[in-house]
Amino acid sequence: MAITVKASLGKEKYYTEVVAGENTLITDEPIDNGGGNKGFNPFEILATSLASCTAATLRMYVDRKEWNIETINVEVELENFPLTKRAIFKRNITFEGAVLDEEQIKRLRTIADACPIHKILTNDIEILTKFS
Repeated sequence: MAITVKASLGKEKYYTEVVAGENTLITDEPIDNGGGNKGFNPFEILATSLASCTAATLRMYVDRKEWNIETINVEVELENFPLTKRAIFKRNITFEGAVLDEEQIKRLRTIADACPIHKILTNDIEILTKFS
């Protein structure tokens, strides 16, 4: 399944409108990087993808199992080390309104790692660029 997003950046530093289908979001750079801080920066968007995908994947599984979990919280911290070409995602998952045993937690860890964004980020990635 291929998805397409389009980012458009005019003359206002670094205010970017990103469109995917019928949805639009704004990205920007923090003020200390010359932007206006009017939206998520690209690193926040990347971390958001992992956090939201993990939460949705877990919710689908929890609902299918009919486990009573009121809220799934996923916090992702992204550290980027450009000089060593390394990035570290730290993902912390908590559940509100639930008492889970060790076997359930073990299964939920496996399900979290099965989220499509997690799989993409842990597989080989290739970026093909074309100018037209």
